[in-house]
Amino acid sequence: MVGLKPSDVPPPLGVKMASAGAAACIADMVTFPLDTAKVRLQIQGEKKAVGDIRYRGVFGTISTMIRTEGPKSLYNGLVAGLQRQLCFASVRIGLYDNVKNFYTGGKDNPSVLVRILAGCTTGAMAVSFAQPTDVVKVRFQAQMNLDGVARRYSSTMQAYRHIFQHEGLRGLWKGTLPNITRNALVNCTELVTYDLIKEAILRHKLLSDNLPCHFVSAFGAGFVTTVIASPVDVVKTRYMNSPPGQYKSAVNCAWTMLTKEGPTAFYKGFVPSFLRLGSWNIVMFVSFEQIKRAMMVTKQRIEVVN
Repeated sequence: MVGLKPSDVPPPLGVKMASAGAAACIADMVTFPLDTAKVRLQIQGEKKAVGDIRYRGVFGTISTMIRTEGPKSLYNGLVAGLQRQLCFASVRIGLYDNVKNFYTGGKDNPSVLVRILAGCTTGAMAVSFAQPTDVVKVRFQAQMNLDGVARRYSSTMQAYRHIFQHEGLRGLWKGTLPNITRNALVNCTELVTYDLIKEAILRHKLLSDNLPCHFVSAFGAGFVTTVIASPVDVVKTRYMNSPPGQYKSAVNCAWTMLTKEGPTAFYKGFVPSFLRLGSWNIVMFVSFEQIKRAMMVTKQRIEVVN
């Protein structure tokens, strides 16, 4: 796994999956306001602004939300977001090593192509069953907490029930194709770029294998990932948030955006996306290594006692 020293004893699959899920939840709690701001910027322009509220930039969006809806609005959908990370990150990150070893037959030093294939595989696997949590998270982040404005959902469980009752299973898995595309891109770009940047830094002895190296590698991976995945991310957000009948398909959603708002619409919310992915990567990778090591120490102590 990225950030793992060759001398380290490879942790078992359960430890890697649990560590990845916990670390991703920590990262989500730290960066969730940026994610909410990103969603608000991405859906802006698809319908008439409520109460003439317009968002301008990531920090302008955050300040506007605090002023008009209160600070709690920045964490709309956090419960669904944490549910998503427990299901999603534990698979896409926790299974990465195992899938990579499966493709290489256990050989060391896998090629970039194998790493990309492993990242795409675990990213797609994670979305296939964690999609409902993402749909609910996006819809909560999109709804506004304003007086006189009807709210679509009152709680996380009510949102799951409402979507199932009115849109069926297809509603809960709405936007699966663009989300699989987006997360396959994010996962392989994030993990592979982190690996390559870190290896280049260590090879040229620019930094030692410590926190500054991890910081630079994670932030660089976040930027590259945002550039590649942003267009798919915007389409995914709009399509999952749309009411039944607004778009015929994800492709129709993308075409509507292109014809009505132009190509720049695909990069709406780029700055918060970048800030969120960069900071999310840093918090997640650092937390992941620490939690994983703590779990391995605890496991070894239990084995010694027994």
